Amino acid sequence: MTQEDADAARSRISTAIDRSACADADLVVEAVPEILDLKLSIFSELDGICKPDCILATNTSSISISEIAAATSRPSKVIGMHFMNPVPIMKLVEVINGKETSEDVTATVLSAAETMGKIPLMCNDSPGFVSNRILCPMINEAILTLQEGVAEPEAIDGIMKLGMNHPIGPLALSDLIGNDTVLHIMNVLHEGMGDDKYAPAPLLIEMVGQGKLGRKSGQGFYDYS
Repeated sequence: MTQEDADAARSRISTAIDRSACADADLVVEAVPEILDLKLSIFSELDGICKPDCILATNTSSISISEIAAATSRPSKVIGMHFMNPVPIMKLVEVINGKETSEDVTATVLSAAETMGKIPLMCNDSPGFVSNRILCPMINEAILTLQEGVAEPEAIDGIMKLGMNHPIGPLALSDLIGNDTVLHIMNVLHEGMGDDKYAPAPLLIEMVGQGKLGRKSGQGFYDYS
């Protein structure tokens, strides 16, 4: 990208602290913390602010799209756009249809993601969707492996990186995502699937209770201070 292109891109970006700035938007993507009541409140508010044909998308990593959509009068225009972390590097956008999401809305969001230079892949609403239904139980199993004294964090992560060609080990990834977020997703999976194989590791619960949330707190499975 040339400096001219970069400057032109910046000129098209504006910021605001009042959600009324979304009034004329065609697509709004919410990215607040994984707190259901907060998301429901924001979607209810946006429903009253945004024009009727505006698409409301959520970046949730685990919360039901259909449940969020129920807080609005436009469930057919509510959809999930789960950007992978770290967003500037990861190409995938997991596009999640709620029970009432219309085909036109899905097509528009897939096209918008491609325009952003992302690769959108679609799935239907289910606890954890595809990404975290598979990823977080793997992270949870790595935590159980540590808890049981099978290996130290460096060995667990090293084996998964060198043996499975993962770019980052599961414990380091949990620290990057946020151990509190991983715990939340495991709770969603455990409750939503009704299967104890998704029960969060006791060590994960303990660490979150101690404030060891990973990189954002300076301490997790590794020390970032």
